[in-house]
Amino acid sequence: MSIAVELSSEVSVESDSILAKARENARLVGLLYAGDVSPRDAWHLFEHREAVLIDVRTKEERESVGYVPDSLHVAWAVGNPMVLNPRFVRELESKAGKLDVILFLCRSGKRSVTAAETVSRLGFKNVFNVTEGFEGDANLKNGWINRQLPWTKN
Repeated sequence: MSIAVELSSEVSVESDSILAKARENARLVGLLYAGDVSPRDAWHLFEHREAVLIDVRTKEERESVGYVPDSLHVAWAVGNPMVLNPRFVRELESKAGKLDVILFLCRSGKRSVTAAETVSRLGFKNVFNVTEGFEGDANLKNGWINRQLPWTKN
């Protein structure tokens, strides 16, 4: 297996704190994956190369709305109507290992939860959901782009 991103071999104190807090909150509420992180915390982990950021939106969403530079793409669903990508796990395994810290990002933070739950059951140990997603909730003005975090559009 080849990992597309070389992760840092050492985790900073701040990153360790972010991940520990997310894990503890996940344990307290009974999540089926490692935990939830805010867009700002996700950016910190990704920027410091302490996590792989996987965008699980469709190719069309990334092209029309935008994406985080250097993020990886593995669509959770494909087509119209959207159906589960039958190659999702295989594509994920080609980009990240089961022990890597993986951050899943979707439009609003919903598909990424389902993806995180699914792959956690398959043995991925460090999968986190990016809350609020890329676009967030229009009424709350949250999400990656509304938090003024780095993104681009072709």
